[in-house]
Amino acid sequence: MSDMILDKQSIISSTNNGLSVFKHFLGSRFVKLGKSFKSPFYNDTKAACYIYRDRKNGMYKFKDFGNSEYSGDCFFFVSKIYNLNCNEKEDFKKVMEIINDDLGLGLAKQYHTVEKFNHKTSGKVINASELTSIHNGFDTAKGNMPIKTKQFNESELSFWRKYGITKPILDLFNVVAVESFKGIGKSGKEYTLISSFEEPIYGYQGRKHTKLYRPFSKLRFLYTGELTESYIFGYDQMPIRGDTIFITGGEKDVMSLYSHGLNAISMNSETANIPKNLLRGLSYRFKHIVLLYDCDKTGIESMKKLCNDHKSFGIKSLELPLSGEKGKKDISDFFAMGNSAEDLKMLFLEMLDGFYEETISIMKSCEIDFSKPPIAPEPLIAINDVTIGTPGNIMCVAGTEGSGKTNFLGGIISGALKPENIEIDTLGTMVRENVGEKAILLYDTEQSEFQLYKNLSYILKRSTREVPPSWFKAYCLVGISRGERMKMILESMDKFFYEFGGIHMVIIDGIADLLGGVNDEESSVALIEELFRLSAIYNTVIISVLHMTPSGMKLRGHLGSEVQRKAAGILLIEKDDNKNTSSVKALKVRDGSPFDVPIIEFGWSKEEGRHVYIGEKSKEDANTRKLTELSEVAKELFEKHPVIFNATLIQNLMDTLDIKDRMARNYVKFMKDNGIIEKSNQMPGAFRLV
Repeated sequence: MSDMILDKQSIISSTNNGLSVFKHFLGSRFVKLGKSFKSPFYNDTKAACYIYRDRKNGMYKFKDFGNSEYSGDCFFFVSKIYNLNCNEKEDFKKVMEIINDDLGLGLAKQYHTVEKFNHKTSGKVINASELTSIHNGFDTAKGNMPIKTKQFNESELSFWRKYGITKPILDLFNVVAVESFKGIGKSGKEYTLISSFEEPIYGYQGRKHTKLYRPFSKLRFLYTGELTESYIFGYDQMPIRGDTIFITGGEKDVMSLYSHGLNAISMNSETANIPKNLLRGLSYRFKHIVLLYDCDKTGIESMKKLCNDHKSFGIKSLELPLSGEKGKKDISDFFAMGNSAEDLKMLFLEMLDGFYEETISIMKSCEIDFSKPPIAPEPLIAINDVTIGTPGNIMCVAGTEGSGKTNFLGGIISGALKPENIEIDTLGTMVRENVGEKAILLYDTEQSEFQLYKNLSYILKRSTREVPPSWFKAYCLVGISRGERMKMILESMDKFFYEFGGIHMVIIDGIADLLGGVNDEESSVALIEELFRLSAIYNTVIISVLHMTPSGMKLRGHLGSEVQRKAAGILLIEKDDNKNTSSVKALKVRDGSPFDVPIIEFGWSKEEGRHVYIGEKSKEDANTRKLTELSEVAKELFEKHPVIFNATLIQNLMDTLDIKDRMARNYVKFMKDNGIIEKSNQMPGAFRLV
C-alpha cells in the first residue's frame, strides 16, 4: 500500500470502511457487530454501545445509546481518544497519522487536499470541538516522565490534616507529594516546577494521568499523561450501596468528606457536565445525590443549572452557610473551620425539610399523638364478643355460590335496621343498633332486581319493619357497566353521608364485579385502598362479599389477597348439604386467632318461614375444622417446596393467613402435634409434609 497516499478515502479503503479501526482501538471490548459493550470513554454501568454499518454510505460507525455525544465514525472515534478536533485541518491530519501508524497501513504521508470532517448521521451528533473538554481551563503538560515524587514531609501532611485528611486517606486516593515536574508550555519551551515550603506540589494520580495541585501558586492545576473525558475522582472508593453521595467541586473536598465518614466524588470542575449514565448508576446505588459545590457565584449557579438539567434523577443541592471568600467557600473549608460531620448532617436535614415540607405537613395530621390517644372504635359486628367489624375498617363475607352468604348478610342488615330496644334473630351475630339513623347502603352487583327485592322483603320482615326507613338505600347495579359502578358508589356514599349525618354501614355484594377481573393486581390494590380510605373518612364499616379458593383458607385472586391483607375481619360461610344448614367461621380477626372464634350455624325454619340461628358448633367440630384447614394450607405450601425450614414456614403462614408471628408459631406446633408435618431427617431445623 506504500503507493497509496494518506487521505481519508485511502484509510476507509484500507480499514474495511473503518471496521478495522474500531477493532484495533476497542480491543477485547468489541466482540462482534451488533453485540453491545460498555463505553470506553466514561465509567459506563450498562453495555449500551454498538458498532454498526451505515447502510447509506457503507461506513462502520460507533453508536452510544447511553450518551449520543460519543457517536460517530472511526475518525471521530480516534479524535475523541486523543482529544483532537476533526473539524480542524491539522487535527484531522493527526487523526489520520495515528490510524496509519497504529494499524501499520503504510500509507504515504504526502498530503493532498484534506477535507474537513463533518459528522452526518440520522441522529444529532456533536462535533468534537463542541464538546466540553476535561482540559478546558487547565494547562496540559507534555513529556515522557515529567514527574518526580517524594515522601510527604510534616508541613505537607499538616496542610491536609486541617481538612481531616490523614496519610492513609491520601494513600487510599492515590495522592502523592511531588518533588519536581518538567513540562512543555504552549509556546513549545520546556520548564520545570520544583516543590518548596511556600509552594508545595501534590499529584492526584489516575490510571494514565496525574493532575497536579499547587494550592498556593498562581497556576493551581496542571495535567500530565493520557487523560480521558471520564474523570471522576473518588469513584473507585465509593461503596456499592449507600444513603447519600455528594458530588463536590474538587478532589480535596472528596477526601475531606471521606475523612468524616461521608461518600463523595468530584468531576473535573464545578462547570463540568455530569454524564447521564453516571447519574443513572448513582441513583440505583444511593438514595440521595447531592451537589455540594463552592458557595461562590460560580458554584451556586452551576448547582442550579445541573439540578434543572437533571430533574429526572432528583439530584439536590446543598448550599453551605459560608461567605464564599477564599478559605471560606467549600466543604473542606467548612471542616477546617471546626465544623463536624454532625453539623453537615444538620444542614442536610434542613435541606430535606425544605424538599419534604408539603409531605411532612400532610403527614402531621396522621401522626399518632400519645398525649391524645384516639377513642377505641365500638364494635359494629361481633360474634361471641369477638369483634369482626368496626368503623374505619373493611370487613369481608366470603363463600362459594349457594353457601348462604346473602342470607347471612340479611341477618346483619336486619340488626342494623331494627327499631331500638327490640330483640331479633340476627343469625348469631351482634349488630350495633343504628341509633343515629345514619345511612345504611346496600349495593348488589350479582342478583336480579326481582331477587334483590325478594331478599329485601325478608330483611325488612326480620327487622320488624313494614317499610324501609328513608336512611336505608338498596341498589341493583347488575345493569350498570363495571366502569360506572364504582363511580356511582363513591358519589352516592358522599351524598348520603351529608344527607343523613353519617354512614352506619355499607354492603357491597359482589365486590369482584367492580373490576375487570380478580387477578388484575393494579386495579385490585387501587380498589381496596380506596374502600379502606373511604371507610376511614366516613367512619363506617364497608362489608364486601367475595368468593373463596378451593382450599377454603384464601380469598380468590389478587383482589382476595388485598382484602385478606386489609380487612379487619373475614367470615366464611359454608353449606352443609347433609343438614341443610350453613356454618359461619372466622378466617381472620384483628385480635387473636380465628380458630378461637366459635363456629355458628343457621338454617331454614319451615315454622318461621325464614332462616334462623341454630347455635354454636361443638369444640370437636372446631378442632376438626382447624385440623382440616391447616392440612390444606400445609399441602399448598409443601407442594412448592418439599422441605421448609422452621423460620420460612412461620413466615409463609404469616403471609398466607395474614397472622402474627406468635400465632404462626402456634400453628406450626399444632400441625406437628397432629401429624400434619414432621421434622426432616436430612435437614435439621426443617419440616416436611407427613
